[in-house]
Order: sequence, then structure tokens, then C-alpha cells
Amino acid sequence: MAAFGRRFLVETSPLVTLSCVPRGRHFDLACGDRVSVARSGPESGVIEGLLPRSSLLRRAVEQRSKLLAANATQVAIVVAAEPSWSDELVCRILAAAEHEGLKALVVLNKDDLPEAEAASARLDPLRGAGYRVVRLSALRGPAALLPFLSGERTALVGQSGMGKSTLINALVPGIAAATAAISHFLDSGRHTTTAGRLYRIDAATALIDTPGLKEFGLAFMSDADIEAGFVELRERRGRCRFADCSHRTEPGCALRAALAEGAVHPRRFELLLRIVAAERQRRGGGRAL
Repeated sequence: MAAFGRRFLVETSPLVTLSCVPRGRHFDLACGDRVSVARSGPESGVIEGLLPRSSLLRRAVEQRSKLLAANATQVAIVVAAEPSWSDELVCRILAAAEHEGLKALVVLNKDDLPEAEAASARLDPLRGAGYRVVRLSALRGPAALLPFLSGERTALVGQSGMGKSTLINALVPGIAAATAAISHFLDSGRHTTTAGRLYRIDAATALIDTPGLKEFGLAFMSDADIEAGFVELRERRGRCRFADCSHRTEPGCALRAALAEGAVHPRRFELLLRIVAAERQRRGGGRAL
């Protein structure tokens, strides 16, 4: 349900939660993981096993990974009318979601601001690729988003400043009590920076809140995986004249043909090439996550 360093809050039933530590150092755990636990006290336990995952949302540079959410069914990326956001970061998250077979949508928050229309226009390349875009103001209520969350376990991700915390507060009644309980179990009431927090909206619906992002490395994905993450090009992949086509100047490039035909937005195509090139460079050097 939540994580702080090597300590985790584990729900063993709707009414029982335990403050747990893993046995040994061979577990790399994410919020949403299913684990086996042995009690070590009235409110404590030891994580002894990790059950198979249906999905794992993560970001990584070389061998260093940051696990964001396990066993999610979809990703909701929060952007805002103000401040501006990185469309490259959004495309990276979408590629990672596609890699894990997760549904995805984009939430445009602060829809009541004058900048909202310009911000919405920036999302047209994603609409053209088939992604769902939901516009709302978290301050006015999350009603527009609720139908998209029903029955799903949704990982909520985004850059800092997008209003994700305000949205979580609107979506989850009693979140202050839930946060206080997490602090009590994990860190004796001190401020905690968590790797993720899982909140239940109802018996079938849950949110996994994740920390604000600055970067989203895709070291666990090959060039082909990244290309596959751009869904509007999926049917064109593998049809280039040359097997090692860079999709820049080679004749007979199926992806550039898609660009010429308008099947992919020019900005999306530009970002695909940029992300592939950046990940190749990272493989040779490395930088912060």
C-alpha cells in the first residue's frame, strides 16, 4: 500500500495493515505488489515472498531502476494548463505503458485557467494517435475522470506542479486519514517520501499515486520496443526496405512514408527519433533517472 525506504505498509485484509520489512535484500518491491508476509508483531511483519506481477511500470537508466507501480491495469498521465509540461516525458510514459500492456489516458488539469485551450491543443498529437484525453479542474471536482477509473487499478503519474495531489484529494474521500495512517505505520509520524501510495476508491477501483517526475528513462526497452510504443506506427513497423533503417534518410522507410501520408503527427515522429537517439546515448554513458 505504501513504501518508505526498506519499510512497507502491507494490507493483509480490508481491516488489517502491517508495517513490514523484506527478508534479506533480494526483493525489489513496488506499490501494488502482492507479497507473502509472516507476522512478527501485532502491527508488524516480514515480507517473505513476491507473487508474480501482471504489470510493472518503471523507469530506468542502465541497470538502475525506479519501480513506480505494480499490477496496475492502466496509467493516467496528469498534465496541466499551467505550468507547461514536457511532451517528450509524456510520450516516454506512454511507451512504457504500451510495453507493459497497460491502458493509458491523459488528464488535462486546471481546465478553468485561460491557458487551457492552448494546453489542450498541445495534446492533439496524442488524440490523433487514439489516446483518451480528459479535461477537468481538480478544484471543481473529478467527476469527468471517474468513469475512466471505474474497475481499474490506475497508476497516476506526472511532473511536479500538475496538480496531481489536488486531484488525488478530490478522488479519495478521507485521504488525510489514510495519509496519517501511512505515516504512523511507516515512519512514526515524521514526513515521509514514498515510492508510491495505493488508495482504494471502492472494492473494484484503486489509484496508485506516484512521486512527481523529472525524467523517465527507458533503458529496459530496445529501439524496437520504443517504436512499438508509438501505437499509430505499429502496423508500419518491420516494413522498411532496410532491416537497420534509422527512419531518417534511408529510401523505402515505411515510417517516413506514414509521416508523409499523415498517419503520424510530425511532433510524435520527431519525438520517436529523439527518444531512440537519447536512449542509445544513455546506454553508452548514463545519467540520473
